[in-house]
Amino acid sequence: MQAKNYTSRLLVTQSPAVAFKAITNFKAWWSEEIQGETDQPGETFFYHYKEVHLCKLKLIELVPDKKLVYLVLDNQFSFIEDKTEWVNTRLIFDITEVEGKTSIIFTHEGLVPECECYQVCNDAWTGYIQGSLQQLITTGQGKPNAKEGGLNEELVKKWGLPDK
Repeated sequence: MQAKNYTSRLLVTQSPAVAFKAITNFKAWWSEEIQGETDQPGETFFYHYKEVHLCKLKLIELVPDKKLVYLVLDNQFSFIEDKTEWVNTRLIFDITEVEGKTSIIFTHEGLVPECECYQVCNDAWTGYIQGSLQQLITTGQGKPNAKEGGLNEELVKKWGLPDK
């Protein structure tokens, strides 16, 4: 039996266009520390939280109001042995209309239970997708990490991670 990728689902009353626009605005739902463009095909952007997590991503597929795929080009975790565990994994957002509502399925392809970071990453993605992104889509206001704070700070404390 093959391990399952991390997946999170949302169902919102807003249109696919509203959901799509919110997803591409990583600064409004993931972190204010994002550097670079998150909505331009072929462009890369950089995410970091202190030295706990550093990540470089590239938007490799964009189908307006339907699909976004980001490739993790580089990654560093300070709290696990294989610091590059996310490299060559993909963040996939599938957006569809279902009975007058919008379904968003987020899959982190390559993030499976066998990964050393899985429990921490599972908590983080669930908070960002089910909390911050959903709020951004439904209210126009997400809860991204503030400059060096937010959900990542809570996870550092919860998991006892080194906070350099």
